[in-house]
Amino acid sequence: MRRASILASSSRALLASTEYTTLFHSASFYVASNAGSSRRWLSTSTRSKSPGGYSRATKFSLSLGSLAAASVAVGSSSLLVEEEACAKEPVKPDLAPKEVVLYQYEACPFCNKVKAFLDYYDVPYKVVEVNPFSKKEIKWSEYKKVPILMVDGEPLVDSSAIIDQMGNKISPVKASSVVSNDDEENKWRRWVDDHLVHMLSPNIYRNTSEALESFDYIANNGNFSFYEKYSVKYAGAAAMYFVSKKLKKKYNITDERAALYDAAETWVDALDGRDFLGGSKPNLADLAVFGVLRPIRQLQSGKDMVEHTRIGDWYSRMERAVGESSRIKA
Repeated sequence: MRRASILASSSRALLASTEYTTLFHSASFYVASNAGSSRRWLSTSTRSKSPGGYSRATKFSLSLGSLAAASVAVGSSSLLVEEEACAKEPVKPDLAPKEVVLYQYEACPFCNKVKAFLDYYDVPYKVVEVNPFSKKEIKWSEYKKVPILMVDGEPLVDSSAIIDQMGNKISPVKASSVVSNDDEENKWRRWVDDHLVHMLSPNIYRNTSEALESFDYIANNGNFSFYEKYSVKYAGAAAMYFVSKKLKKKYNITDERAALYDAAETWVDALDGRDFLGGSKPNLADLAVFGVLRPIRQLQSGKDMVEHTRIGDWYSRMERAVGESSRIKA
């Protein structure tokens, strides 16, 4: 019964972790064992979308609904010219922040959006992995969600707002090249948050094996105790397998992969033959799409997406443009 209690409390804490607000009004995962047999019950209750926000189930899936994956370096000498043409955009030394610290969940797609921006502009940053149960790492903050970016002692919150504010900080004179008022760019940045992210959870939790694949990474790369890791992997995978079914219904998704493929093709169509939406160089919409997709790239859903759509070439160009992470290793 002690294990059941740990799983139940850990699962409730996990389901309360999000970028915006608590996900579920109530959620529980109970495991009971007796004479070698076990029974599991999952009960979740969600609230309908509140004004200006997502449903609680959706917020959970967005917060933990994808996994971080390493960028694939391209070393072919035949690509050197192209790599130089779309290399990083380093910040001028006099405009570079002295200290940048990202408070994050490794699997959070919104945190990965911020990291894609920092990596592309070659802004060195430290990472603090937040425990989603205790959140002790951000007890100092009134804002109890991630990402939080601490820039020279100033906390910035909300992924899109963080990117806009960082753009103004690192390029105040030529801000339009970093934080653009371009209607096309802004349209596709909104599309990332309003549509693309909703395709992730139904795909990475499509079946039990893919759900376990996702939460195995979360358990091993997050900031969890031994018992929390156990509950994150098994209780979390089971919970999200069922939650993903609710999300399919909410967003009228009948075929998960087809919906993901359609989103990828929609993005490629938006490029209209250009290397990037920004033209010869990525803009903020390119970085947002890349940041959200990068965590799932090495999962089965990401592999299938690249194999069955035209997005692979653009994704490879983005990998070369963003380059190595500018994260400062502890």
